[in-house]
Amino acid sequence: MTLAREGDKPPLGLGPAIVAAWGVLGVIAILAQACLRLAPRAWEPIVDGSFSWWQWVLWVVWVAQMIYSEGYRGFHRAFSPRVVARAFYLARNPHPVRIALAPLFCMGLFHATRKRLIVAWVMVTAIVGVILLVRQLNQPWRGLIDAGVVIGLAVGSASILYYMVRAYNGHSMPVPPDVPDGPDGDGDGDSGADSAGSPDGAGPAGTRSSR
Repeated sequence: MTLAREGDKPPLGLGPAIVAAWGVLGVIAILAQACLRLAPRAWEPIVDGSFSWWQWVLWVVWVAQMIYSEGYRGFHRAFSPRVVARAFYLARNPHPVRIALAPLFCMGLFHATRKRLIVAWVMVTAIVGVILLVRQLNQPWRGLIDAGVVIGLAVGSASILYYMVRAYNGHSMPVPPDVPDGPDGDGDGDSGADSAGSPDGAGPAGTRSSR
């Protein structure tokens, strides 16, 4: 029984398709948990009416900026397709530990090229640092910042689902999976954009892949 085909690669059977889904949906679950934790603080100043008119202007500008920089540039153009590319790589190259930790694998936190590992861990560290700093802020500023983060994460989660559906319907990802042995098990993972389906491919995560 075949359930999914990615680009010109052989279709996935039921087992590998479940592995890919576990990796992708696990990442979405992590993002959803973050949204649920931040949402009450983001909603609080809206409900109690503590925003002044100029703070509302800042809110709109901040949210729009986060939709573009985090949701579109960070997730949709880099992080989201790479999560799916790594999920499908894992489905075709199963390993017990990587399957057990599939969401972390899909986020590039281990078994990735050196560049991807550095970017992933630096960003995780930076995100934790920002969260700790924002917790020190009083309302409505904390709510304002959290609102942009929550909406950016929501857009990013939707983007991951979009690429997941595309992959299951036969479309290649526009970025490589950035694994040490290359996207198809040989060669250099940093040069695999073409075999992953992108002519100009990969955009390193940097600030673009901030989650």
